[in-house]
Amino acid sequence: MHRPAIPYIIDVEASGFGGTSYPIEIGVALDAGRRFCTLIKPAPSWTFWSEQAESVHGISRQQLATFGKPVTEVAALLNDMLAGYTLYTDGWVVDKPWLITLFHEAGQDMQFQVSMLDMILSESQMALWHATKRQVQKEAHLVRHRASHDAWLVQETYRRTAAQGAATRGTGVG
Repeated sequence: MHRPAIPYIIDVEASGFGGTSYPIEIGVALDAGRRFCTLIKPAPSWTFWSEQAESVHGISRQQLATFGKPVTEVAALLNDMLAGYTLYTDGWVVDKPWLITLFHEAGQDMQFQVSMLDMILSESQMALWHATKRQVQKEAHLVRHRASHDAWLVQETYRRTAAQGAATRGTGVG
Protein backbone atom coordinates (compact mmCIF):
# COMPACT_ATOMS: atom_id res chain seq x y z
CA MET A 1 0.00 0.00 0.00
CA HIS A 2 1.10 3.56 -0.72
CA ARG A 3 1.63 5.75 2.33
CA PRO A 4 1.94 9.51 1.76
CA ALA A 5 3.69 11.68 4.37
CA ILE A 6 0.37 13.21 5.42
CA PRO A 7 -2.35 10.56 5.39
CA TYR A 8 -5.23 10.63 2.98
CA ILE A 9 -8.48 11.09 4.90
CA ILE A 10 -11.92 9.91 3.80
CA ASP A 11 -15.31 10.97 5.13
CA VAL A 12 -18.77 9.72 4.24
CA GLU A 13 -22.11 11.46 4.70
CA ALA A 14 -25.13 9.18 4.79
CA SER A 15 -28.90 9.03 4.55
CA GLY A 16 -29.18 8.34 8.25
CA PHE A 17 -27.44 6.99 11.30
CA GLY A 18 -28.62 3.37 11.47
CA GLY A 19 -28.02 0.06 9.76
CA THR A 20 -30.38 0.76 6.87
CA SER A 21 -28.63 4.01 5.93
CA TYR A 22 -26.42 4.32 2.87
CA PRO A 23 -23.72 6.69 1.59
CA ILE A 24 -24.80 9.89 -0.14
CA GLU A 25 -21.53 11.85 -0.30
CA ILE A 26 -17.85 10.89 -0.24
CA GLY A 27 -15.10 13.38 0.52
CA VAL A 28 -11.35 12.74 0.42
CA ALA A 29 -8.47 14.97 1.49
CA LEU A 30 -5.45 14.04 -0.59
CA ASP A 31 -1.96 15.57 -0.76
CA ALA A 32 -0.90 19.15 -1.45
CA GLY A 33 -4.33 20.51 -0.51
CA ARG A 34 -6.15 18.47 -3.17
CA ARG A 35 -9.68 17.35 -2.33
CA PHE A 36 -12.25 15.13 -3.97
CA CYS A 37 -15.96 15.20 -3.26
CA THR A 38 -18.98 13.72 -4.95
CA LEU A 39 -22.65 13.21 -4.27
CA ILE A 40 -24.07 9.72 -4.80
CA LYS A 41 -27.39 9.05 -6.50
CA PRO A 42 -29.11 6.45 -4.31
CA ALA A 43 -29.52 2.99 -5.81
CA PRO A 44 -33.17 2.01 -6.34
CA SER A 45 -33.10 -0.29 -3.29
CA TRP A 46 -31.73 2.48 -1.05
CA THR A 47 -34.90 4.04 0.32
CA PHE A 48 -34.25 4.92 3.97
CA TRP A 49 -34.06 8.65 4.67
CA SER A 50 -33.57 10.48 7.96
CA GLU A 51 -34.71 14.08 8.24
CA GLN A 52 -32.41 14.36 11.27
CA ALA A 53 -29.38 13.34 9.18
CA GLU A 54 -30.43 15.78 6.45
CA SER A 55 -30.50 18.57 9.04
CA VAL A 56 -26.85 17.76 9.86
CA HIS A 57 -25.37 17.45 6.37
CA GLY A 58 -27.85 19.70 4.54
CA ILE A 59 -28.09 17.45 1.49
CA SER A 60 -31.61 16.83 0.19
CA ARG A 61 -32.93 13.85 -1.75
CA GLN A 62 -33.60 16.24 -4.63
CA GLN A 63 -29.94 17.33 -4.69
CA LEU A 64 -28.88 13.68 -4.87
CA ALA A 65 -31.32 12.98 -7.71
CA THR A 66 -30.11 16.05 -9.62
CA PHE A 67 -26.38 16.12 -8.91
CA GLY A 68 -25.51 12.64 -7.63
CA LYS A 69 -23.41 10.22 -9.64
CA PRO A 70 -24.47 6.56 -10.01
CA VAL A 71 -22.93 4.15 -7.48
CA THR A 72 -20.97 2.32 -10.20
CA GLU A 73 -19.39 5.57 -11.35
CA VAL A 74 -18.49 6.67 -7.80
CA ALA A 75 -16.92 3.30 -6.97
CA ALA A 76 -14.89 3.38 -10.21
CA LEU A 77 -13.75 6.98 -9.55
CA LEU A 78 -12.62 6.08 -6.03
CA ASN A 79 -10.76 2.98 -7.23
CA ASP A 80 -9.04 4.90 -10.05
CA MET A 81 -7.91 7.65 -7.68
CA LEU A 82 -7.11 5.61 -4.57
CA ALA A 83 -6.01 2.13 -5.69
CA GLY A 84 -3.19 0.87 -3.49
CA TYR A 85 -3.57 3.55 -0.80
CA THR A 86 -4.64 3.28 2.80
CA LEU A 87 -7.07 6.03 3.78
CA TYR A 88 -7.94 6.96 7.33
CA THR A 89 -11.16 8.06 8.95
CA ASP A 90 -12.16 9.29 12.37
CA GLY A 91 -15.55 7.62 11.84
CA TRP A 92 -14.39 4.15 10.86
CA VAL A 93 -17.25 2.36 12.61
CA VAL A 94 -19.75 4.01 10.21
CA ASP A 95 -17.65 5.12 7.22
CA LYS A 96 -16.24 1.65 6.49
CA PRO A 97 -19.68 -0.06 6.37
CA TRP A 98 -21.04 2.73 4.15
CA LEU A 99 -18.13 2.22 1.75
CA ILE A 100 -18.77 -1.53 1.79
CA THR A 101 -22.43 -0.79 0.98
CA LEU A 102 -21.37 1.41 -1.95
CA PHE A 103 -18.94 -1.10 -3.44
CA HIS A 104 -21.30 -4.04 -2.89
CA GLU A 105 -24.10 -2.21 -4.71
CA ALA A 106 -21.68 -1.26 -7.50
CA GLY A 107 -20.52 -4.88 -7.85
CA GLN A 108 -16.88 -3.80 -7.54
CA ASP A 109 -14.03 -4.64 -5.18
CA MET A 110 -12.63 -1.75 -3.19
CA GLN A 111 -9.01 -1.38 -4.35
CA PHE A 112 -7.90 0.69 -1.38
CA GLN A 113 -7.91 0.17 2.37
CA VAL A 114 -9.72 2.18 5.04
CA SER A 115 -8.35 2.22 8.56
CA MET A 116 -9.07 3.90 11.87
CA LEU A 117 -7.28 7.22 12.29
CA ASP A 118 -6.35 6.19 15.83
CA MET A 119 -4.01 3.57 14.33
CA ILE A 120 -1.56 6.27 13.23
CA LEU A 121 -1.94 8.86 15.99
CA SER A 122 0.83 9.16 18.57
CA GLU A 123 0.02 9.74 22.22
CA SER A 124 1.13 13.36 21.90
CA GLN A 125 -1.21 13.86 18.92
CA MET A 126 -4.10 12.36 20.86
CA ALA A 127 -3.43 14.72 23.75
CA LEU A 128 -3.48 17.73 21.41
CA TRP A 129 -6.27 16.54 19.11
CA HIS A 130 -9.47 18.16 20.41
CA ALA A 131 -8.02 21.60 21.15
CA THR A 132 -6.22 21.65 17.80
CA LYS A 133 -9.33 20.56 15.89
CA ARG A 134 -11.38 23.32 17.54
CA GLN A 135 -8.69 25.86 16.53
CA VAL A 136 -8.65 24.63 12.92
CA GLN A 137 -12.46 24.83 12.77
CA LYS A 138 -12.39 28.35 14.15
CA GLU A 139 -9.74 29.51 11.68
CA ALA A 140 -11.37 27.84 8.67
CA HIS A 141 -14.85 29.29 9.25
CA LEU A 142 -16.44 26.14 7.83
CA VAL A 143 -20.18 26.65 7.73
CA ARG A 144 -21.29 23.46 5.99
CA HIS A 145 -21.01 19.95 7.41
CA ARG A 146 -19.89 18.23 4.22
CA ALA A 147 -17.65 15.26 3.52
CA SER A 148 -14.74 17.06 1.85
CA HIS A 149 -14.68 19.75 4.56
CA ASP A 150 -14.72 17.11 7.28
CA ALA A 151 -11.93 15.12 5.59
CA TRP A 152 -9.79 18.26 5.23
CA LEU A 153 -10.46 19.24 8.86
CA VAL A 154 -9.24 15.85 10.11
CA GLN A 155 -6.20 15.92 7.81
CA GLU A 156 -5.24 19.46 8.87
CA THR A 157 -5.68 18.54 12.53
CA TYR A 158 -3.43 15.52 11.95
CA ARG A 159 -0.81 17.70 10.26
CA ARG A 160 -0.80 20.28 13.05
CA THR A 161 -0.75 17.77 15.89
CA ALA A 162 2.09 15.87 14.23
CA ALA A 163 4.08 19.11 13.90
CA GLN A 164 3.30 20.15 17.49
CA GLY A 165 4.26 16.71 18.78
CA ALA A 166 7.54 16.82 16.85
CA ALA A 167 8.28 20.31 18.20
CA THR A 168 7.59 19.14 21.74
CA ARG A 169 9.88 16.11 21.33
CA GLY A 170 12.57 18.39 19.87
CA THR A 171 12.55 20.59 22.98
CA GLY A 172 12.67 17.67 25.38
CA VAL A 173 9.24 18.62 26.77
CA GLY A 174 6.50 15.96 27.01
